[in-house]
Amino acid sequence: MQYVLETRAIRFAASALLAGLFLSAGAYAADSHSSGPFRGPKANGGTVTHTKDGDKNVLTLSDDFKVPDTPDPHWQVLDSHGTVYLLDRLKAKGDKYNKSITLPSYIHDVAKVQIWCAFAETNLGEAVFDSPVM
Repeated sequence: MQYVLETRAIRFAASALLAGLFLSAGAYAADSHSSGPFRGPKANGGTVTHTKDGDKNVLTLSDDFKVPDTPDPHWQVLDSHGTVYLLDRLKAKGDKYNKSITLPSYIHDVAKVQIWCAFAETNLGEAVFDSPVM
């Protein structure tokens, strides 16, 4: 009898652990949103994905995104109210670029992500989310 109770307890614990892993994987997937493709005069193709990292919101460019060959491309986001936030430079030293950016806490949602040339003050391309993310 003792053996049967221990076996049931082990099966219950294993089932609870698997259910917890399954639910946490589902919660992670729900916190990931991809935009439509970038469209614009210099930034065409690739997407951006929004994810949560704890209490931080992170935007990441897809592997097929091509950094525009312009003097000073930056990350820029627009919220659902049309407020524009100019953020960090896209290009880093050498041939590297900032593929991801952690959003400041004062940005409450993101409707669009733009690649903005600060030198020419022009929109190089933008990617739009189906609905604002955060």
